[in-house]
Amino acid sequence: MEASIDRALKHLTAGKDDWARLDVESKLRYLDALRAGVDEQAQAWVEASLDGKHISRDSPLAGEEWISGPYAVLLAINAVSRTLRAVASGSDPLQGTKIRTRAGGQVVVETFPGDIFDRLLLNGYRAEVWMQDDVTPANLRDHVATFYKQTDPPGRVGLILGAGNISSIPLLDVLTKMFNEGQVAIVKMNPINDYLGPIFEQITAPLINDGYLRFVYGDGGVGAYLTSHDLVDTLHITGSADTYNKIVFGDGEAGADRRARNEPVITKPFTSELGGVGPTFIVPGPWTDADYIYQAEHLATQKFHNAGFNCIASQVLVLPDEWPGSSRLVDELRRTIRSIPEREAYYPGSDERQQSAVAKHPHAEILDSGRVPRTLITDVDPRGKDEYAFTTEFFGGVYATTRLGNRDPATFVREAVAFANDQLAGTLGAQFLVHPKTLRQLGPVMDDAIAQLEYGSVGVNSWTGAGYLLPTASWGAYPGHTHDDIGSGIGSVHNAFMFDWPEKTVVHAPFHPFPRALLNGEFHLSPKPPWFVTHRRAHTVGKRLTRFAAEPGWRHLPGLFASALRN
Repeated sequence: MEASIDRALKHLTAGKDDWARLDVESKLRYLDALRAGVDEQAQAWVEASLDGKHISRDSPLAGEEWISGPYAVLLAINAVSRTLRAVASGSDPLQGTKIRTRAGGQVVVETFPGDIFDRLLLNGYRAEVWMQDDVTPANLRDHVATFYKQTDPPGRVGLILGAGNISSIPLLDVLTKMFNEGQVAIVKMNPINDYLGPIFEQITAPLINDGYLRFVYGDGGVGAYLTSHDLVDTLHITGSADTYNKIVFGDGEAGADRRARNEPVITKPFTSELGGVGPTFIVPGPWTDADYIYQAEHLATQKFHNAGFNCIASQVLVLPDEWPGSSRLVDELRRTIRSIPEREAYYPGSDERQQSAVAKHPHAEILDSGRVPRTLITDVDPRGKDEYAFTTEFFGGVYATTRLGNRDPATFVREAVAFANDQLAGTLGAQFLVHPKTLRQLGPVMDDAIAQLEYGSVGVNSWTGAGYLLPTASWGAYPGHTHDDIGSGIGSVHNAFMFDWPEKTVVHAPFHPFPRALLNGEFHLSPKPPWFVTHRRAHTVGKRLTRFAAEPGWRHLPGLFASALRN
């Protein structure tokens, strides 16, 4: 195995300068080939994922594998291609975007929607990338696609340690490292889903054949060999903070001691997208019976999409204690969880994590009889600084709730942000659910709350999983983590506009689905999103979205809309 890895790295090293300096038109041709490869292999990709996760091929849950698999990668290929076409023509990659400056000078770029199809397929959705402080309106474009502003950039070999949960992650990381950052790449597949490796090799065959990309397989020993290899220049991982710390500082007490002294054993540039304890804030407002039902489905999706094995899963539901709707929403959430099908806990260690959560919270409710039962832990004390549910990522089907003591929306929002920043581990994603009437009443209070919230992705009536899906959004932790205090990671991926210094992405979505939205003063055409775990036609919508992304055009839309509305 080591000999084959050595050969792969020697081939990549020989081609790394050529790739870094390759003209943009040639890179666009590779992207065209990747698009065709994903289209050709999409069915096999999804079927392999369904088999690996023990999901029936005709189940609506197959929609998750279409949407978070080939569809997500096709969206990213299309978005990166648009940026590189602008670079190749000498035009402005940000042409057509809305750019504003917040009070205090922070630059905000609206990156979605980008065209008429965006506006039709996710009508009512809007995504913004908020920049770090050093970015100004005057220098914003200096911080876009800067790799391509270099005359003779040096080549680098980037190691990607693949994720085992969401199937698009390895290829999305390949796109970021190769096309945003100009690195050749070696991808070490995770043993949990390495059955996808041969399919990915078919998709990326042109890059492999020309010496710019390799896939390798194996256990932790292979990963250790790669991370310390002299021919690897940079590293990227999607996973947990524990795994990251073991790689960078070593295992056991010795590793903990090195981390305490900030003496890493790996000193190469290392980016990471790690998990954490994601909150969802329920802002009190004039909710109706239908709102409780729909938003309970939304919350169940935030937790149980992909059986809960998402780094961006909501883990702590933050409720206003004095609002009567809090108990009603938890009751509806409990009912919804029990109504959705039980799923295979395919990710290793899920039973131990669930048992640990129950042991720490003896009042936990077991909601089904599965091998790893879905679990609800209500009314965790918000004052607990070292509370297990606030400091430990469950990474599975365990959901916790806590209550803050004010029903005034503005006060609750401020307290919720302070609670999350101060007491919850990680900074990857957080979301607000807020009635549009309340949102209008809050006015600048919500904008200030988003600004104060130290998370890399923020949803307003949207699960931040939508931020993962939208390729023109940046994806990663809130800036400021260090290697000895890694939190949810360092750096960003996706980011098809190739911003140098993004701070966070903010995704805005409708509170009510179409057509009920029209009765509540929200004018959009988006029904229940197909990534909802309660969507009955998600498998059909997901497949049709994928075909659309492979070859965008009007002819796909009638069938897409018909499937989406039949939910």
